[in-house]
Amino acid sequence: MGSEVQGTQTFDKAKRAGLKFSEEAMTTVQTIISHYPDDKRKSALIPVLHIAQAEFGGWLSAETMDYVASIIKIQPIEVFEVASFYSMFHLHPVGKCVFEVCQTSSCWLMGGEDIVKYIGKKLNLKVGETTADGLFTLKVAECLGSCGTAPMLQCGASYHEKLTYEKIDKLIESYRAEGKQKNYTDLDYKNTL
Repeated sequence: MGSEVQGTQTFDKAKRAGLKFSEEAMTTVQTIISHYPDDKRKSALIPVLHIAQAEFGGWLSAETMDYVASIIKIQPIEVFEVASFYSMFHLHPVGKCVFEVCQTSSCWLMGGEDIVKYIGKKLNLKVGETTADGLFTLKVAECLGSCGTAPMLQCGASYHEKLTYEKIDKLIESYRAEGKQKNYTDLDYKNTL
């Protein structure tokens, strides 16, 4: 990948050479890819990026995007275009738990902005930052499709709806106690393949 593709990331050939999905992840990736004709393999990109992000530390490095491109047999720039477009993909290291608070109309009218401020104050961070312990990152996201249960946030595959300060306190406490990376692949989607 050229520097124009990777933005502020540097590309490390040795790191790229060492990337490899776990056997279970590769089986899932191959199953996903098999659902598409050879000339439409790019259609598997989003679910494969979710798996890559979960497998390689919760974010997509230039090396990871290059690896995904090689598996799907597309150009690295095509991977970068998708990964940089969607807020669910992280192009820089993030905390184990990324709180993506919806910032669109319904959530904002129901107090989403106050929820963002409360989380920021509670965790001592601003939007886009990660806590010193590497556990939490705070982001805002465009509509997450839960307008009837506003305000809401997504953390990995989990939606947290009708948020209040008390719910936020319990959520932070629960995730802190668990201390585990939250991914979009946490749902049992394998039964749908």
